[in-house]
Amino acid sequence: MPARLTPAAPSVVAEALAARDAGTLDRKGEKLLVKHFLAVLSEKAPGASVEVRVPPHSAIQVIAGVKHTRGTPPAVIETDADTWLDVALGRTSWAEAVDSGTVRASGERTDLTALLPLT
Repeated sequence: MPARLTPAAPSVVAEALAARDAGTLDRKGEKLLVKHFLAVLSEKAPGASVEVRVPPHSAIQVIAGVKHTRGTPPAVIETDADTWLDVALGRTSWAEAVDSGTVRASGERTDLTALLPLT
């Protein structure tokens, strides 16, 4: 079983966010932020009924409900790193991201509106 994601130290997150805002965020910093905000989401909405994927960085299962253990889960959210960071930070709404197609969400409980932003 993969190690549980944990939020990064606030100073490290602040530094990576500053680099992102300046347009100088490297792949390592992007991965750190993606995993950080996925960890924050998992703390805010513990469970295993919805899989959130942000390839190639990470995937987690969140939100209470029927636990998924094998194969393709019945509820999946998938997006790219930039979109994930934008919705996590509240720079793009969940509805805007879904409507634009940058977030693909299928199945029950895949509307994260009530959980966002994660800051």
